[in-house]
Amino acid sequence: MIIASLPHPVPNETAEYRAARNRLLQMEADLRDQVASLARARAALPPGGEVNEDYTFTTMRAGKAGKQTMSGLFGDHESLMIYSFMYGPDDTAPCPMCTSFLDSLNGAAHHIEQRTALAVVTSAPIETSAAFADRRGWNRLQMISSSGNAYNRDYFGESPEGAQLPMCNVFQKRRDKIHHFWSSELFFAKVDGQPRHVDTIWPLWNVFDLLPQGRGTDWYPAIDYAGPGNGETK
Repeated sequence: MIIASLPHPVPNETAEYRAARNRLLQMEADLRDQVASLARARAALPPGGEVNEDYTFTTMRAGKAGKQTMSGLFGDHESLMIYSFMYGPDDTAPCPMCTSFLDSLNGAAHHIEQRTALAVVTSAPIETSAAFADRRGWNRLQMISSSGNAYNRDYFGESPEGAQLPMCNVFQKRRDKIHHFWSSELFFAKVDGQPRHVDTIWPLWNVFDLLPQGRGTDWYPAIDYAGPGNGETK
């Protein structure tokens, strides 16, 4: 069994606690190894399907709408991550769960973009999603709209009936062609409860999992909360 070499004993802990904590530590170490093994297996995936259309997205820069192709979104990077944000053209507000996830992603975006390009796509018009992003304080996320193209339908961000779906996709450039690399398909794997398909990159739930009360079963993120200091950035 693995043992942590702590600088000194935890104050006032019991032998019962230490024995249980050491058993948990072994589970944590095993999970760490499994996560590393999973990452190696993911990186070793063969080339995915070639993207047969250089989708043109609507963008917003300095308050002006523009156009950008999928190939252009890569910039100087070899990979591109696109998150499909559940905000449809007829929605009065976006998905609160997606919003919570993107709150976190915005904070990490400038680090992420050191190694990969990153974009957030909605089916809603760019004016709508960009205005929400601005109110939310998402100053590091590149917002794009798939209005007018089939990207979200092709890559699981929208059902055939037009329902919005949360999906994370990664693409890579290979010999001047764009290939699909990975998507959070765990979303479509049957499970009791939440699919947890992007939990590994969503700090909220990982923090809750460290608490004695855990993440619970009846609480979900909201776009706004009552009380001072909460809600959208003004």
